[in-house]
Amino acid sequence: MANLKEIRGRITSISSTMQITRAMKMVSAAKLKKAQDAIVMLRPYSEKLQELIQNVNSSSDPDQISVYAQKREVKRILFIAVTSNRGLAGAFNSSIVKELNVQFQNNSQYEIEVLPVGKKAFDAVRRNRTVYSNASSVYDNLNFDTVSHVTEAVMTSFKEGKFDEVYVIYNKFVNAATQEVITEQLLPISMPENTEPQVETDYIFEPNRTEILDNLIPKSIKTQVFKAILDSVASEHGARMTAMHKATDNAQALKNDLVIFYNKARQAAITNEILEIVSGAEALKNS
Repeated sequence: MANLKEIRGRITSISSTMQITRAMKMVSAAKLKKAQDAIVMLRPYSEKLQELIQNVNSSSDPDQISVYAQKREVKRILFIAVTSNRGLAGAFNSSIVKELNVQFQNNSQYEIEVLPVGKKAFDAVRRNRTVYSNASSVYDNLNFDTVSHVTEAVMTSFKEGKFDEVYVIYNKFVNAATQEVITEQLLPISMPENTEPQVETDYIFEPNRTEILDNLIPKSIKTQVFKAILDSVASEHGARMTAMHKATDNAQALKNDLVIFYNKARQAAITNEILEIVSGAEALKNS
């Protein structure tokens, strides 16, 4: 049985851990609000950009399809895995790695490379998978231009035929306690044909449809990747805030149990000392 000094040390250690987890929870809660506002503002823009592409594409010549929409025989696939650079966020990072392993199994007949965005994804794939490039540094200065440089390299590789399909795996932010793992096809972009009858409207395009698509599609792809990373950032702070809240509660429960155990042990020690004193006094009286 641990002595009183060891129990006091454990209580002090747990109290220090609680201070850290409580502080991390408060920091993540403060950052979550900013990250949540960023993704909420970007989503309507991304959706409207997709809608514009669909509208312009529906009235364009089917023979003039964009190079980023051309489907070809699948031989090589690139997965963009979006995690974080730090841990202590519950199952936030492990869920992405788990989904990535599932995709490896489902597409084992193809050549697969991984573009990790985040050190946790890079650490998970660097030993046994082919890494296209390590993009963990985007978090050092996270903005649209930084993400665009990474996305442009992927788009160039797709255009040159190095990859036939590109997917992005990330945590979609639902709320502070819920994140949904999404596997989204990035390239070739999907342009579904509208089967519903529509009223034809004669638009005047300036510049022409082809030039508009050539500008909108790359911007849409970059926005899609940027949105995935912002979703992941908001999900990370929500997951860490939830994980640290649970860690604090567990530490408090453990501390309470140790305090009760310490008080009982201290009471037992005092009782034994009193019994020894009384026994000694009786022995002296009878001598």
